[in-house]
Amino acid sequence: MPYTKSILVTGCAGFIGSNFVPYFLEQYPHYRIVNLDLLTYAGNLDNLAEVDDNERYVFVQGDICDRALVESLFEQYAICGVIHFAAESHVDNSIKNPGVFVETNVNGTFTLIDVAYKTWMEKPFVWKEGYEACRFHHISTDEVYGTLGEEGLFTESTPYAPNSPYSASKASSDMIVRAYHHTYGMNTVVTNCSNNYGPKQHDEKLIPTIIRKALAGQKIPIYGDGKNIRDWLYVLDHCKGIDLAYHEGISGETYNIGGRNERNNLYIAHKICEILDTLKPKATSYQEQIAFVEDRAGHDRRYAIDATKIETKLGWSAEENFESGIVKTVEWYLRKYN
Repeated sequence: MPYTKSILVTGCAGFIGSNFVPYFLEQYPHYRIVNLDLLTYAGNLDNLAEVDDNERYVFVQGDICDRALVESLFEQYAICGVIHFAAESHVDNSIKNPGVFVETNVNGTFTLIDVAYKTWMEKPFVWKEGYEACRFHHISTDEVYGTLGEEGLFTESTPYAPNSPYSASKASSDMIVRAYHHTYGMNTVVTNCSNNYGPKQHDEKLIPTIIRKALAGQKIPIYGDGKNIRDWLYVLDHCKGIDLAYHEGISGETYNIGGRNERNNLYIAHKICEILDTLKPKATSYQEQIAFVEDRAGHDRRYAIDATKIETKLGWSAEENFESGIVKTVEWYLRKYN
């Protein structure tokens, strides 16, 4: 047998998951990955073409809210771990259609962890024989903490204060995972990450939008005054952090994963245009296409993560700074869009 453990990963045709799967398969030759993905508009199987022929990778199209399907996967593949990426994640969409976010992010997470509990455990705090090492890893976001002023950082003890339907749904799912640890004794870990960027991100997100609009000769839309700040994390650095937290994290703990790369949206637009001016020059600078548009409703001003806990307790550190990672990212999208 080419593997000894089957891990259920969810939503891996999306951005972060599709970077995680090839990395994880390479790191752990004794794992089989079962990817459950509904293939909504944000999921694209082309993102996983590189692992199509891997005998340790199984793709299942389906909904994490479909309890019968989730139960059948646990039984068929003897699932002994879950790494849960699947989520509706675009804030603008959550403002327009919040119900979908509650259904997927809250009810979907509940379905997954409840099936895991009933599969792995006899009753609260009592594991079935052979399932003692099973773990449920929930991938969350720094947006659950709300917004920051000009100073300060989100830590694992920052009170939750979500401000959008998206972040409220993620905060709710975090609480469900916490409850299953404290009530039932489940082996859980939660990671809250800052804004990811890199290859395979959906076109709707900020960085792909800037690149795509620039190359198309269209206006590059920047919300409000462009001074909203995010802490940017290169996606492969995030994948390595997930790996560490899944394998080495303490049960019941939360780990914040952030790149220590605070940049505002206007800086990002100018930096990408500067790179494009070098890599694909045209008669005028791409920076002339930058245009300010009406701000997003409830737009949080600043996010920034203190990653000290995962750095000191698990030995993780971000390998890319924003200036190195954004060059790799722009190069990837140039290949995609051309």
